Amino acid sequence: MKAPHIATRPMPRRSFLRSSGVALALPLLDCMTPVFAQAPAPPRRMLIFANNLGVLPKHFFPQAAGRGYELSPYLAELAGFRDDFTVFSGLSHPGVSGGHSADNCLLTAARGAFKSGFRNSISLDQFAAEKLGQVTRFPSLNLGVNIDKGNRSLAWTRDGVLLPAEDSAPKLYERMFVQGSQEEVARQVHRLESRGSILDTLLGETRRFSQELGAGDRARLDQYVTSVREVEVRLQTARAWELKPKPAASQPPPPDLQDKKLFFEKLGLMMSMAQLAFESDSTRIVTLMADAFFTPVFKLNDGQTSTDSYHGLTHHGQAEGKVRQLEEVDRQQMRLIARTLAGLASKKENGERLLDRTMVFYGSNMGDANIHDNTNLPILLAGGGFRHGQHIAFKRDNNAPLCNLFVSMMQRMGIETESFSSSTGPLAGLDLS
Repeated sequence: MKAPHIATRPMPRRSFLRSSGVALALPLLDCMTPVFAQAPAPPRRMLIFANNLGVLPKHFFPQAAGRGYELSPYLAELAGFRDDFTVFSGLSHPGVSGGHSADNCLLTAARGAFKSGFRNSISLDQFAAEKLGQVTRFPSLNLGVNIDKGNRSLAWTRDGVLLPAEDSAPKLYERMFVQGSQEEVARQVHRLESRGSILDTLLGETRRFSQELGAGDRARLDQYVTSVREVEVRLQTARAWELKPKPAASQPPPPDLQDKKLFFEKLGLMMSMAQLAFESDSTRIVTLMADAFFTPVFKLNDGQTSTDSYHGLTHHGQAEGKVRQLEEVDRQQMRLIARTLAGLASKKENGERLLDRTMVFYGSNMGDANIHDNTNLPILLAGGGFRHGQHIAFKRDNNAPLCNLFVSMMQRMGIETESFSSSTGPLAGLDLS
């Protein structure tokens, strides 16, 4: 029988990983845990859902702040989960403007989206995925509905490169649950190993080349080599996941909805797929952008089609017909959020509701699409083990940084960080339950 490793001061796993210079999730070693250590707690997750045209603000925000507030007309659709969500007002990204182009900055808070030479920065989901390491098959999943894939995304790399969203539910299902044949798996592993061999050659050449450089160039080359090593680690991890069997699906494959007019059907389907990804522990982080800007005339309900594109409706100019249609659109979004909360609440994980371990964020880059306003953003956070049931209100004319909420969310995920982008710290008033 293997003797237990006795250590009164176990090696911190995260500190060990930091010392190696890469974010790598290693197997739990004996030297990292004390004797009689309890099993790790169930993981925490986050679902980030954004509509890039927002909602009609007067129907979203409550009039009063605090815990005794009266639900607004839109939030009344979530009445059954009143104690499971917090609504915020007076949040935005300082200095981020530009109307519709700010949708690519919702999770980055990068300034200057409308200016020549603009370069985005890393998004919340990718920052969190880097910190967590690849503990699941997919470090994150970036999804979209009616999305202009080449121009819009919630997910951006550390170098400000757009990560295209997956807008096909069947393709997502296949990635998560359909195991390829032995030949297909072998081919994919071979491709990964080939990339690794190229990196090996590259590292050898850079070491030889570095001997001829000055101190400044050598330092820059060292940074480059470090990046290559991190890519090597990710390739090794990807290879390990390719060899691991995929989980069994608890649901049949989803339908293939391609018609952009079926906006709400597609949105509801993708939200269900996000829940399925969490239930199977395929990932801990999901982003979902509903690209309303790219949505043409669409189906409002069983008996009605919109009279204009989604974007056209938001520039309503107070026209009664357009405002009425937008109210129906916004309410349907709230109902889909309520359905998602109900689905997460109905599933148990180690005796807890999946909702209590999953943060569900809803928001938009638009405070008021009718006037291209990027302040006082409609923000809602549900689940995740926070003490909800309140309206946290900040100044409407001097907004607090939305990134403060992002810091609080990452800390709830177990990520050790005190800052992100334009944050000034965790968000005041949001406490754990």
